[in-house]
Amino acid sequence: MIYLDNSATTRTLPECAAAAMQAMTEEYFNPAAAYAYGARTEKRVNEARSVVARPLHAKREEIIFTSGGTESNNAAVFGSLRPWHGPKRVITTAVEHPSVYEPIQSLQQSGEVDVVILPVNEQGYPDFAVLRESLTENTALVSMMHVNNELGTITDLAAASRLIRRDAPRAIFHADGVQAYMKVDTDRLGVDLYSVSAHKFHAPKGVGALYKRTGVRFAGGQMGGGQENNLRSGTLNVPGILGMEKAVSLYEQNLAAWRQSMLVCKHRLYDNLMTIPDVVLNGPSLEEAAPHILNLSFMGVRGEVLLHALEQFDVCVSTGSACAARKAGKNRILTAAGIIGPRQEGAIRFSLCPFNTVEEMDKAAQVVSEQVKFLRKYRRR
Repeated sequence: MIYLDNSATTRTLPECAAAAMQAMTEEYFNPAAAYAYGARTEKRVNEARSVVARPLHAKREEIIFTSGGTESNNAAVFGSLRPWHGPKRVITTAVEHPSVYEPIQSLQQSGEVDVVILPVNEQGYPDFAVLRESLTENTALVSMMHVNNELGTITDLAAASRLIRRDAPRAIFHADGVQAYMKVDTDRLGVDLYSVSAHKFHAPKGVGALYKRTGVRFAGGQMGGGQENNLRSGTLNVPGILGMEKAVSLYEQNLAAWRQSMLVCKHRLYDNLMTIPDVVLNGPSLEEAAPHILNLSFMGVRGEVLLHALEQFDVCVSTGSACAARKAGKNRILTAAGIIGPRQEGAIRFSLCPFNTVEEMDKAAQVVSEQVKFLRKYRRR
């Protein structure tokens, strides 16, 4: 199998699975327990917390462990707004993940908040002029995706932060970093909250983190037993956390080489696929985008049909976010970027990992080329 859907999920590395297995079978104690074994497990969790904090140049106590990106994003939205008194405005972009976009839409529909949706250009970059115009003294939250999960667009969070600090200093600035963490630089971003999901970088599913800057106004997420300093109750997923810690450590040890490997494979795949007639790049240029995401439109072919044709040859790709794959209708992200009609219908996302090879790119491109040629014979006139 040639797996090119790593933005949906990644294969758990053996080292990460082994760390999780050890936690399940040997260090299986509840970190909230009062006896020594529990305290020892809590110590290991806090060591992992320090490791997860490092790529963000954060403090250990600024990391809240969660069940993944969706919980982190939901907690960021609701936990930021709950302490705010009086009229409140929320600013977000038209290309956010559903776990940010849908909660904000629900708040708008209930009349609880005034919402501004920032438009994006064809490359997926948010309009900072509209951001500047929209910032007011009652702006409570600004939420912007760091790396777009479909186009690979990298938002300049530091520039956005400067605008927010100047024109709406009371606002909380949240970034969905699920596709960015370990894939692009994540230091000096100027954010207050930052979401991470472990299964996007070869750790187990069901675990993630939310960075919360010290001193930021935040009411937290789940209520219950008071774990995570009363900001996220619930027994911690220790196996997942220790698997996540191992994945971060492995990435740190190989950071430059792994990022370069993904970029080389992306260039090779792009060069091969662009030999097919009527193929269009969606999103920024290869160098400007994240190293692991490539979105192309194969004109005259329906993306979903091509996806299943490739599946027959054990090549796995996607037509967009896995979280929206079962929702009928147009692709909201591509529509917002002006990628519509036949171009949207033929869009395919290829997403890479450090363990893909140039040989896989050649083989995958050959299969894509053959299937596109075959399917175009049956295009609608």
